[in-house]
Amino acid sequence: MNRDYLFKQVYDYVLHRIELNEWKENEKLPSIRNLAAEMKVHRLTVLKAYQHLKQENKVYVKDKSGYYVQSCEINKIESLENPIVSAYVQKNHLSEIHQVPVSYQFSQALIDPNLLPNRFISDYVKKVFDLYPKVLSTYSTVQGDHELRQSLSDYFNQHYKTITHPDELLITAGSQQAIHLIAQAFVKSRDTILLERPSYSSAIDIFRAQGANIVSVDIHPYGYDLEQIEFIMKKHKPRLFYLNPTFHNPTGYTVPSAQRKQLVQLAEQYRCLLIEDDAYYDIFFDQEPPPPMYTYDTSSMVIYIKSFCKYVSPGLRIAVMMNGQSSVMKSLLAVKSLADNGSPLLNQKIFLHYFSSPRLQQHVEKLRIALQIRKEIMEKELSVTDWQWTSPNGGLNLWVQLPDRLSTEDLLVKSLEQSISFVPGQICDPLKEPSSWLRLSYSYANEEQISEGLRKFINLRSTQKGVASRKCGFTTLRKFQYKENSRIGEPLRAKTEACCTYFPISLKSPIFLY
Repeated sequence: MNRDYLFKQVYDYVLHRIELNEWKENEKLPSIRNLAAEMKVHRLTVLKAYQHLKQENKVYVKDKSGYYVQSCEINKIESLENPIVSAYVQKNHLSEIHQVPVSYQFSQALIDPNLLPNRFISDYVKKVFDLYPKVLSTYSTVQGDHELRQSLSDYFNQHYKTITHPDELLITAGSQQAIHLIAQAFVKSRDTILLERPSYSSAIDIFRAQGANIVSVDIHPYGYDLEQIEFIMKKHKPRLFYLNPTFHNPTGYTVPSAQRKQLVQLAEQYRCLLIEDDAYYDIFFDQEPPPPMYTYDTSSMVIYIKSFCKYVSPGLRIAVMMNGQSSVMKSLLAVKSLADNGSPLLNQKIFLHYFSSPRLQQHVEKLRIALQIRKEIMEKELSVTDWQWTSPNGGLNLWVQLPDRLSTEDLLVKSLEQSISFVPGQICDPLKEPSSWLRLSYSYANEEQISEGLRKFINLRSTQKGVASRKCGFTTLRKFQYKENSRIGEPLRAKTEACCTYFPISLKSPIFLY
């Protein structure tokens, strides 16, 4: 395993315990020998982490005694210029990319506001104030508005042929809050959890901030290697497995129904909670994807997260968590009450009346067509390159592999200078290892911006590649083809999925430093 990764893991673990005040000022830290044995790393790795913590005034040394937590008076000011400290403090790397204003926005997996039903929603806002004149004068319950939970349970029961009760649902302020609540409720420092590789960047940051020991599970165009998953579950006994099986973010892959059923059985066998994040299910182009994983669950081992932010109204921030086990819901309600004591009632009521209207289905059908057109425009522009991707049958992203191993640091910096953004694949990797993949979102930029921005981006990449090739004599890889219906570089309506992985990032600016 990469030594730098092991060093960072030890560094983050010690720093996290200090920040949580689990190790108090002037308290002696575990000996190098003991911590190395606990974390199963070499003693030199622990020594290196302790030395860096000492340089940053986090710890100090007593001769022949060991390392101790530094006093608060000396440690008031943190240096965000140091990349190691920045990697710990700045946890949401994806958000840092989004904070950079650009003209060609390919990093945000959000839908162009012009494609959303803004006028219709404004009509429902007026309707809500007529129906609920005191809506601004009261709080929602912690679990969420009962009328909304009833409507959503009816929807799930009808659409997926399940039996869901309103008491099994919890309304949250988007799926990211749901993931954060789950981490707080069920993950303690050093608990082992499973994440797909690659995975949703913000989920990686949330679980890492909680101090979790992350074990990665590879995801492929065909789904998972279930033998690998069973081996990992048997060996590590993870608390949970966070996964995104439908139009996976960032790759766009969709796990087949047979694997979904088998995975639920493995979770039941090894008592591992499955956290199914389902943000893109309704954004399909040709064929509806398989039923969610929770529909195969008979023992409440799946916590299902359904987000409506992407395609209804991002500003309302409405998502729902579902689980039939009362003890699970009780734990989630406890952390939700501490987080915000309940999502805003006005948002829930506005969403309720639009969600239950015939206009929503009309909107979704038109949205699918518009997004498929934008995806095909992006693929057409990319067809002049020798880059590789698998065309998705839904979702908002292309996961694209560049055909060489040149550094992407300059590419990212120069792209931002040209007002173009993308998501480097490294931040989608739980191991943060270098990679030649990147995520391009086709949902936010309009058709003209996609064409113009990608031509600039491709030209920029060609320029960088030419300079690097002259320096090191680099040769490119041949483009490949995944299955008959996934011809690379052509606009597609194929029943396959998109692709994405991980990138080395080290900007000489405060955007994100690792």
